[in-house]
Amino acid sequence: MLAALAGAPPAEAAAALWDGMVGTPYAIGSAVNTAAVLLLVAAGFLLAHRAGLVNVGGEGQICVGAVAATAVGTALPPSVPPALALPLVLLAAAAGGAGWAAIAAWLAVRRGVSEVITTLLLNFVGAAVLVLAVHEEALLRQPVTSSETLPQSAPLVEAAHLPLLGIPGSPATVAPVLALAAAGVVALVLHRTGTGIRLAAVGLSRPAAHRLGLGVDRLRFSALTGAGAAAGVAGGVLVASAPHVLDDGISSGYGFSGLVVGLLARGSCAAAVAVATALGFLVSGGINLQLAAGVPASLTQVAESLLILGIAGTAIWAVRAARPRRAHRPDPTSPRAEATP
Repeated sequence: MLAALAGAPPAEAAAALWDGMVGTPYAIGSAVNTAAVLLLVAAGFLLAHRAGLVNVGGEGQICVGAVAATAVGTALPPSVPPALALPLVLLAAAAGGAGWAAIAAWLAVRRGVSEVITTLLLNFVGAAVLVLAVHEEALLRQPVTSSETLPQSAPLVEAAHLPLLGIPGSPATVAPVLALAAAGVVALVLHRTGTGIRLAAVGLSRPAAHRLGLGVDRLRFSALTGAGAAAGVAGGVLVASAPHVLDDGISSGYGFSGLVVGLLARGSCAAAVAVATALGFLVSGGINLQLAAGVPASLTQVAESLLILGIAGTAIWAVRAARPRRAHRPDPTSPRAEATP
């Protein structure tokens, strides 16, 4: 129906969407790379959410993480080995994202400012930092040799490039492996360690956690900065993937889409993997939808929104159906119940 409204035959649009998602090895590789970035942001969101925090700043943390990764990746000597270059780039990205989230974490812990507001506002500042970095030659912009020189960084050294998985015709890198490992670590921490129990206690009731002697401020600060580190790594993954340069459109809304994945996962890392994969393939299919059927790629965003509304509506219905309907049951201790024959 949406394709028909956009002026394309539904059958042709469906075929183009399917080909863009799974029609070629290139499409599948692009989809899993996108899913990896979304999963990294979602894993960080779940970590903060367990402590009762909502990290809305994935977009800004991606931008700052990408800037930090580029600063390291372009400064390394060409002779550096990949076993050293790539970890350094990703660690720099994690530090950038964590440092950016630490601003909101400090304000939440020390000043009681809502992290929803601060992380949201820091998105715009982080995007401005990225734009400034790629437009100023004194920062990260490549040397301007002509009027056609693009406002982007110089390429990262070859050793800092994410290696491909080796699938013929596919651009899939090791990013999905890194994202799955990150999601596995978060799941292990949240469900199998004492730290996860303490984070859950803080998220359920901060006053009760204080009475139990838990370091509430430390746990909340660590959870939000950890979420920023995961989003920062997502920025490092983006800049370390082809074409291995930093430009002002590198994020493309991944931070907000990763937030959606985290919300829909409802605390489950396994569900986050499934939702991130579904959205990754949907984004990949939307690109081919525009190329092959002439339908705007934004149509997939509409479909994504409808999917979110459907899942959210199902969740609300399930919660309401599970509630005991005590309003229609008489209280056996009430005088009216005793008087009822």
